[in-house]
Amino acid sequence: MEKTFGLIGGDRRQAELSHLLAADGNTVYTYGLDDWKPAGAGDLDRAAGADVIVLPLPLCQGDGALNCREDPMSTAELFHRLCPGQRVLAGQVRPQQYREAADCGLTLEDYFLREELTVANAAVTAEGAVQVAMERLDETLLGMECLVLGFGRIGKLLCHRLQGLGARVSAAARRPSDLAWIRAYGWRALETGALDGELSRFGAVFNTVPSPVLGAALLKQLPGRCLLVDLASCQGIDLAAAESLGLPNVWARCLPGRLSPRTAAAVIRDTVYYILLEERSDPA
Repeated sequence: MEKTFGLIGGDRRQAELSHLLAADGNTVYTYGLDDWKPAGAGDLDRAAGADVIVLPLPLCQGDGALNCREDPMSTAELFHRLCPGQRVLAGQVRPQQYREAADCGLTLEDYFLREELTVANAAVTAEGAVQVAMERLDETLLGMECLVLGFGRIGKLLCHRLQGLGARVSAAARRPSDLAWIRAYGWRALETGALDGELSRFGAVFNTVPSPVLGAALLKQLPGRCLLVDLASCQGIDLAAAESLGLPNVWARCLPGRLSPRTAAAVIRDTVYYILLEERSDPA
């Protein structure tokens, strides 16, 4: 493609991405990733001057701060360093950052909205969720009653993986169509808003819903050794209440970046390439 790539901020995924891009023969400059020994480490000006800027997933940590461990500058400050002709890609972009980019004449594209990335990312997350559970349980998933809250991409894939390990799978959803699919797959279907009285059997509960689902009153109905794994960016399980009740729990956010960074990086690389190829084939 004969383009230079600038990777600014992020976690080990971005560092692995730099190696993958460099291995494909691209020129890569990075900034803010020295902790993970990336390819093309350099200063901010060089990275910000590349043809294609690949920013982290998620773009921000906190309110308006770039997700960058070494130099958490504001996204507005970074955007003022970029030029309108550059291709700027980032993950989980907030409305504020779209506005900041537009004010600088930049077109900011959210690669996390691409279906090919979200599906692959969901697969990595589902596998990671199983790993997290197996590391914390003192018994096997084989034969265990497991509940998955939410039936989006991650919920669907997690149900399949749990079933493959011999767990007895139940899934909770709100939409009738999702409940129908849960039953069609042979799993027990529960309505998210009607969990009262349905929780006494479970050895593990996995949440994928980024809004409150299990509060203290429902948590009291779970067996004392039930493991709670919250995968959502905003807790759907009241983990503070779970802690006070003595229920083992973990907020397992950002699993792809923590447990499978190279696979997660390959998914981002492929998505970036798809975006650039579409740009080249666009007759406009």
